[in-house]
Amino acid sequence: MCAVKAFYADHFVLPLPTGHRFPMGKYAALRELITTELPDVELLQALPASDGELALVHTPGYVAAVTEGHLSAAAQREIGFPWSPAMVERARRSVGATVQAARAALDGGGVAANLAGGTHHAYADKGSGFCVFNDAAVAARLLQAEWGRQHARSGRPGLQVAVIDLDVHQGNGTASIFRHDPSVFTLSLHGEKNFPFRKEDSDLDVPLPDGCGDDEYLHALDRALDELDRRVQPGLVFYLAGADPHEGDRLGRMKLSYDGLEARDRRVFDWAWQRRVPLAMSMAGGYGRDIATTVQVQRNTWQVAVHYARRWHNRRP
Repeated sequence: MCAVKAFYADHFVLPLPTGHRFPMGKYAALRELITTELPDVELLQALPASDGELALVHTPGYVAAVTEGHLSAAAQREIGFPWSPAMVERARRSVGATVQAARAALDGGGVAANLAGGTHHAYADKGSGFCVFNDAAVAARLLQAEWGRQHARSGRPGLQVAVIDLDVHQGNGTASIFRHDPSVFTLSLHGEKNFPFRKEDSDLDVPLPDGCGDDEYLHALDRALDELDRRVQPGLVFYLAGADPHEGDRLGRMKLSYDGLEARDRRVFDWAWQRRVPLAMSMAGGYGRDIATTVQVQRNTWQVAVHYARRWHNRRP
């Protein structure tokens, strides 16, 4: 049995103009590397999120405008992608991949993941920063609804969710969506002076300086995870494992090494493992000066995920 279910949609390619700074090719490159080097990962095609699923988070008017290509020029510029039917399909499947990963993690898998996702800049009524729909937010709301239906007669409490966002950019959209929702706890470690320049209030924000290196980052993460433990006992974790804090990233402005990022991942997975909390991972941002750098960071993250997924499977009778 494969240790980790991984959901992908990189064959739905978003057409971008020549010179566009978004590294679309990293998704296919990561899948190829996983196929070659990590046989314990089961690759599955992502299904698209439906209008009804998206409407758990996003306003119907926004969903319709995206789907029908009626976004204003300003709204499209804020997203950063030109509109096309492929953009819509890719955005739906990016959400669907995180939904499927969360279901797989909750359904005994312990660890599952989206090979893309982490679209944390999308708000309820608009997209931003290369994010059309907010995959973790939709998946959290949908899994909470499914959990509620499944356990309606048992008297069990609702599903508490934690979002551990370690992309170098603050998860402003996610923070906004869940600002008044105590059932979802949002934690964000991010560059204090980096995008977005207008931050939202997460439940726990940890702003870090430009040039932040391994030791400073890991110390801040340790304190944040301790605080998370004091404030919430989640039944499901969404982990945004951004590659963009790496020292080779064009947009990150931090100085984490490969080893530092691997230590970061181990801390998050170990936190979830010790509490036996299922974890759904997404890859979030990564804009290496050399795309191979981003893919290597993400490959290392997957190696850590496989290790912890094995532990989940091996504890079964």
